[in-house]
Amino acid sequence: MNRVTLALAVILLAQSQAVSVAAESENVGPNILLILADDWGWGDLGCHGHPYVKTPNIDRLAREGTDFHRFTVASGVCSPSRTAIMTGHFPARFNIDGHFAWVPSNAQRNMPDWLDKDAVTLPKIMQAAGYATAHFGKWHLSNDMIPDSPSPGLYGYDAFGAFNCSGEQMPVHEDATNAIHFMQQCQEAGKPFYINLWIHEPHTPFHVVPKYRWRFRDAGLSETDEIYASVLSHADDRIGEVLDAIDRLGLAEDTLVIFSSDNGPARSGSSADVQLMYDTATGAGFGIAASKGITAGRKGYKASLFEGGINVPFIARWPGKIAAGKVDDQLMISAVDLLPTFCEVAGAELPDRYEPDGVSQVAQLQGQPKPGRDKPLFWKMAGRGDGRRGNSFHWVSYCVVDQNWKLLANENSTYFELYDIVADPFEKTNLVEQQPEVTERLFEKLKQWQSSLPAKPDAKNFSSLREN
Repeated sequence: MNRVTLALAVILLAQSQAVSVAAESENVGPNILLILADDWGWGDLGCHGHPYVKTPNIDRLAREGTDFHRFTVASGVCSPSRTAIMTGHFPARFNIDGHFAWVPSNAQRNMPDWLDKDAVTLPKIMQAAGYATAHFGKWHLSNDMIPDSPSPGLYGYDAFGAFNCSGEQMPVHEDATNAIHFMQQCQEAGKPFYINLWIHEPHTPFHVVPKYRWRFRDAGLSETDEIYASVLSHADDRIGEVLDAIDRLGLAEDTLVIFSSDNGPARSGSSADVQLMYDTATGAGFGIAASKGITAGRKGYKASLFEGGINVPFIARWPGKIAAGKVDDQLMISAVDLLPTFCEVAGAELPDRYEPDGVSQVAQLQGQPKPGRDKPLFWKMAGRGDGRRGNSFHWVSYCVVDQNWKLLANENSTYFELYDIVADPFEKTNLVEQQPEVTERLFEKLKQWQSSLPAKPDAKNFSSLREN
């Protein structure tokens, strides 16, 4: 965390001490910690049966909480997925269909250069409800190559340390340390906290610490598998440090902890060589050859709207509220549900005239059964390739899920695939021909949603570099 941001946090939390007793008497909600990994595949957990990756701390969360198997993010790539978490809206509403890159790439793809800082965001709502808010780790709601992009602090955070943003880049492995320090400050100030702990792993570059490779020295792994296992093990250890701190501070009973990922795993080609690469935000590390994530049978990988790209781990722990040691393979929960869910948990009111695309899932997280969803889910990405060839996972440009049905469409709506996503989560049987009425009904919903989307981004979210 940079010194200016840390000083701001100290001031805010010191001011809060004067009102902490009153806040406690108003029965403020629990602390919330959202741990969001980057490219962590559904199968990349010990508790999900990975053959060599060890994740004892995340596995502990699963033992002490509920493992929800049907969680989906709002995109197959980073920035739009994070937009949905921040805003409770489908990212296409902001013309955010891909990752934020440098300005010419954003302009070419009809994207803004950052998430609108004036949008309703989860941390702003939490602040209004009396929470101390912080963000530590990856940002990527702008890009470090766009120096005039808004600071993360302008989106509702009292404190932050981040990378893939403007300004000073936080070293990737300082995320847990900063989060623990902020929790300690909040406890001293008598303030509930909302913290984003958005870790780098297992995105490239792979910043390998030697002791973690040594941990797998006798596992008989290839060099690439050893690199992949080591970075996940390092991430799991840092998560364990945060969980231990929550215990040490006596906060476990009053803290909702979520572990998830922004999208499915990247996957290298079999012929890729192990090479070093350099990232302007995070530095040097091993490149794509070590991307060995798995989806445990789900179709596709990162950048795909098949389940391998959007169905990711989601483990929730809240002692006494969320069942321990349970697996829920029925609840259809989405990233756009997190804002209304966290707001209900916190007792925070949604702003006037704000309508989330998601729904609160508090009762369902606590075990109340509810088949299907009250609202359909929609996706938009830049598809490429041809679904008719049967060997591409990236041809999908649009997707809609309504109850148990999932319809995928190419860019010009000339090719569709339809799946009963509850009965067929691995998307093996295309039911377009068997279910023409369902296909047509979902296509109509998709067209109606498409018509509600903006044609182009708001120019206020363009960098001055577009003028050069």
